[in-house]
Amino acid sequence: MRRSISKPSELAYYICHTSTPVPIVELVRVAGSRWAVEETFQFAKNETGLDDYQVRKYDAWYRRITLSMLAAAFLAVTAHRERLRDDQKGAPSATSNN
Repeated sequence: MRRSISKPSELAYYICHTSTPVPIVELVRVAGSRWAVEETFQFAKNETGLDDYQVRKYDAWYRRITLSMLAAAFLAVTAHRERLRDDQKGAPSATSNN
């Protein structure tokens, strides 16, 4: 169960099933990672057209989704490399006022 900070009366519930016992800390970690997964899919929808397909057959849908996810992975790796390169050069951060 999760309670909203802004609306204490609003509760969210998670149902978990495992074949072996799992510590509550691990369940909380997995539930918390949900937001990162949702942000990743939102990025893929916006930047690579993950949700812009109009196909009639599974094979065409599968190719479209695979290509979109490959493009999203490429963009994520490229952005990460650029951040590392900028950090090595000592470039000012994007939030600093120059």
